[in-house]
Amino acid sequence: MKKALNIVLTIIIIVLIYFLYESIMEPIRFKKEREFRESAIKEKLIDIRTAQEAFKSVKGYYTGSFDTLITFLKTDSLPLVFKIGSLTDEMIASGITTEREAVRKGLISRDTSYIPVRDSVFKEGYPIDQLRFVPGLENIEFQMSAGRVMTASMVMVNVFEAYVLNDVFLSDLDRQLVVNYNDQKTRVTGGFPGMKVGDVKVPNNNAGNWED
Repeated sequence: MKKALNIVLTIIIIVLIYFLYESIMEPIRFKKEREFRESAIKEKLIDIRTAQEAFKSVKGYYTGSFDTLITFLKTDSLPLVFKIGSLTDEMIASGITTEREAVRKGLISRDTSYIPVRDSVFKEGYPIDQLRFVPGLENIEFQMSAGRVMTASMVMVNVFEAYVLNDVFLSDLDRQLVVNYNDQKTRVTGGFPGMKVGDVKVPNNNAGNWED
């Protein structure tokens, strides 16, 4: 009887040790996996920002459509200006006050050529069609929108944002740990409960929320 009781107690102790070990290791594993996923998402959001800034340099605004953005990357071109000479003090003293006038008089030259966007924005072979998808999640797209907002100095500026919520890219991990992480970001730090670049409410120079 005593031997059986010792065996039962040993099993209980082993089980308790296991659960104690898991209670310690689960948050550690969660943090490691979360940071791995966030790193991949950060790189993709930086790529989206790069593409959006190229789009705006040509179109004058941002787009809220991945279809439009991807088509632009595949088919559009960026202007490349070659400059020979510059406006000098002597030119200004002689009454030539603008580069356009100096170009017209043949004193300096400006030549514009065009290069495909896909050759200048990303490295050769970059999977442009995958730009919209969250890394590690099959067919799950980033949320993206664009618009115009007024700054504190009463100037209208173009803005965009792209993001994915923690609840989406961490959905297969421990739910309570995800809830805790969201609470930490929103209540303690006042942050966005996900990974985001840009902002359609407050101009932030297209910063990522990991750059705050």
